[in-house]
Amino acid sequence: MPQTCLTHLECSLCSKIFEAGRTWNLCECGGPLLVRYDLARLKAEWPRESLSSAANSMWRYGPALPVRDRTSIVSLGEGMTPLLPARRTGARIGAHNLLIKDEGLNPTGSFKARGLSCAISMCVELGVKILAIPSAGNAASALSAYAAAASLEAHIFMPADVPQANFIECKAYGAHVTLVDGLISDCGRIVGENCKKHGWFDISTLKEPYRIEGKKTMGYEVAEQLNWTLPDAILYPAGGGVGMIGMWKAFAEMEALGWISSKRPKMIAVQSTGCQPIVRAFEEGEDASRFWDGASTVAAGLRVPKPLGDRLTLKAVRESSGCAIAVPDRDLMDAGIRLASEEGIFAAPEGAACVAAAERLLREGFLKPDDQIVIYNTGSGLKYLEAYSVRFPRTAAGQTDKLGGLITPR
Repeated sequence: MPQTCLTHLECSLCSKIFEAGRTWNLCECGGPLLVRYDLARLKAEWPRESLSSAANSMWRYGPALPVRDRTSIVSLGEGMTPLLPARRTGARIGAHNLLIKDEGLNPTGSFKARGLSCAISMCVELGVKILAIPSAGNAASALSAYAAAASLEAHIFMPADVPQANFIECKAYGAHVTLVDGLISDCGRIVGENCKKHGWFDISTLKEPYRIEGKKTMGYEVAEQLNWTLPDAILYPAGGGVGMIGMWKAFAEMEALGWISSKRPKMIAVQSTGCQPIVRAFEEGEDASRFWDGASTVAAGLRVPKPLGDRLTLKAVRESSGCAIAVPDRDLMDAGIRLASEEGIFAAPEGAACVAAAERLLREGFLKPDDQIVIYNTGSGLKYLEAYSVRFPRTAAGQTDKLGGLITPR
C-alpha cells in the first residue's frame, strides 16, 4: 500500500492554500480547511483491488488519509461497520431496499471514533500534547479514549445535561471534564477562550482539518460494501454535519481515482424540529444557517444551534438534489423503538430520526419504494438510556414485564 499522497490544505471558503505538516485551525476568513491529495498519483499507485488484503478498519484507506508516518496512527479498531438490511422496517415504511449503516459498533459507540482516530493520529505526528473539545457527548467520549491511547491530555467541555454514559466514559478515560450550564455553542466559546489562554489545541468540529478525514471513510466504506456503486439516497443526522461533508468529499475523491462513477445519492440532512438550523436555511434558499434560538431535543447530537459546516452541508444537499428534513422528538423516539424491535438494532436518537424521516419522505413521494436507501445510525442507543427510559419506566419495587405488569421480588 502506498503512503499518503497529502499535498496541502485548502480553505473551503476562499480557497487559500495552507502548507501540510503544520497545525492549523480555521482560515483567516473563518473557513474550515480541507485536506487535499495528489489523486492522479494515487490513481496510478493504489488500485481498489489492493483493498482485498488491507486492514479491517478505516485505515485500509490510509493512502487517502493524511498520516505520513504510520507509526503515528492511533487506532482502536474503528471503521468497517456493517451495512445491514432492514427488511421488516422497510416493509412497514414502504422501502424495498432499506439498509442501515450501524456506526454504533465503533469504539466508544459512535461514528465520532473515526474522526478522532484520524485527528489524534495527526496530533501525535505533529507533536500536539494538550487538546480541548466542546461536545454534546459522543465526540468527548471518543477524544477521551483516543487521547488516553496516545498518552495525550484532553480537556472536555460538555453541557450539564449530557448523557450520563458520556460523562462517565470521559472521566474513566482520565480526561479533564467541565460541565457547562448551556448548549454546545456555549461550550465552544469557553474552549476557544481557554485555548488562547493556556495554549491548548482546539480540536472542535471543523476547527481543525483532520476529523473530517476520518469521517469521510464512511463514504469509502459504503461504496466498497455496495460493490463500488452508491445508493439512491443517504439519510444522515446532521448536527454538525461533518459526516455528510466528509462523505461528499469521499465520493469526489473516489471518482477521481476511477473507483466509482459520477452517480451520486440524494444526500438528506435530518434534524429535530427542536433544533433545525440546516432545514430552515435549506427551505429559505440560504447558503448558511442562522443561530437556532431555544435549541431543545432528546437527540443530543442534533442540538447544535449554529453548525460551523453549514455551508458545506447545504452544498452537498443541493448538489445531490437531496433535501433537509426535521422530525419531532416523539416521532424519532418511536422510530428508534420500532427499529430495535423489528431489526435488533438499538439506534441512537439521531439515527432513529433518519428512520422517521425516511418514512415521511416515502409517504410524500420524495423517495420511491424501489430506491436503495441507506440510513446512517451514528451511535448506539446504549449511550442514551436516559432518553429511552421515559418510554420504559420501572419502579424501585420491581420492574415492568413485557405486558406492562409489575413483577415483585419474593
